[in-house]
Amino acid sequence: MGSRETPSSFSKTLETLDLETSDSSSPDADSPLEEQWLKSSPALKEDNVDMVLEDCKEPLSPSSPPTGREMIRYEVKVNRRSIEDICLCCGTLQVYTQHPLFEGGICAPCKDKFLESLFLYDDDGHQSYCTICCSGGTLFICESPDCTRCYCFECVDILVGPGTSERINAMACWVCFLCLPFSRSGLLQRRKRWRHQLKAFHDQEGAGPMEIYKTVSTWKRQPVRVLSLFGNIDKVLKSLGFLESGSGSGGGTLKYVEDVTNVVRRDVEKWGPFDLVYGSTQPLGSSCDRCPGWYMFQFHRILQYALPRQESQRPFFWIFMDNLLMTEDDQETTARFLQTEAVTLQDVRGRDYQNVMRVWSNIPGLKSKHVPLTPKEEEYLQAQVRTRSKLDAQKVDLLVKNCLLPLREYFKYFS
Repeated sequence: MGSRETPSSFSKTLETLDLETSDSSSPDADSPLEEQWLKSSPALKEDNVDMVLEDCKEPLSPSSPPTGREMIRYEVKVNRRSIEDICLCCGTLQVYTQHPLFEGGICAPCKDKFLESLFLYDDDGHQSYCTICCSGGTLFICESPDCTRCYCFECVDILVGPGTSERINAMACWVCFLCLPFSRSGLLQRRKRWRHQLKAFHDQEGAGPMEIYKTVSTWKRQPVRVLSLFGNIDKVLKSLGFLESGSGSGGGTLKYVEDVTNVVRRDVEKWGPFDLVYGSTQPLGSSCDRCPGWYMFQFHRILQYALPRQESQRPFFWIFMDNLLMTEDDQETTARFLQTEAVTLQDVRGRDYQNVMRVWSNIPGLKSKHVPLTPKEEEYLQAQVRTRSKLDAQKVDLLVKNCLLPLREYFKYFS
């Protein structure tokens, strides 16, 4: 059984993000849910996947009420309290709203923590924190090939049943509670239409004005179609599994345009449609003498041509990155045109800055990774910009990759 250690702190500088797998509330019309599940995860056959469904029947003593999160089982089993009146994350009875993925409540502090960690991922492509309570520590990794979710030992032992973590740890291949075709495991009851619930939760409780797209069920995901401006992100897309080598592979597509000066709407409509539009300020090591603002204005112009029709239901994303070349006035203008504030992403190893970029995007979860720079850090890094070369391209690719990881929740990718 796969598991890994994650930091318990939420102040990780460079984390990445992700979301869900199969949605039991929206099965294919032509096949039962169990068949869809096996079809969407062909590597997980009935004879090599273990499942945990039953709650442990170990009796609880009414005379010795537990403390902390252990209260959840006690309140439900002994006091017959509805689990919707208890925070699944910490066990408090001070519920603010409902947990978006599983039946149960969530308090205000845990709600904020959940929103902050919702789209954070580690370098291995899996979520950084527990899908239920957002804690770190040692996490179980779902081994469905299309799932990136993790669960902590405490959640599975408290909500599914004592000893569940030991049973999962002994399994050869374990798939999680959002991937199984069965909605209940002990006290853990997956919500109906949980993808809709998650979107509504984020849109209502999130701090920003920008809504997110509902994540896409595994068997409904399509290959991504990308328009890359000024810089070629071919290697990044391949590393994420969105592009495959060779023709006829059924993978995504990439249209790279270095000079957009003479590009008009007719050209973009001919090349498209697109699901992702990428652009950046002057690529590192480039000899182009255009000002940083030119790249933003051209990106915004091409983006208007690539926007999908209003009736389109397919998710559409865009991202514009600045290599710390923009002035404060440039940044304010960019925020006004793109209608969102910049997020500063840092790649720090030890005490050394490997790379820092400003990002404007509608990709979910980026604001959780925002790490503002102090005036001294800003001055130091801008002085370094002049000495950067094409050798820094790999460091840029790492930040771009971390930004694009959440798109695995929306588009088909190949492991």
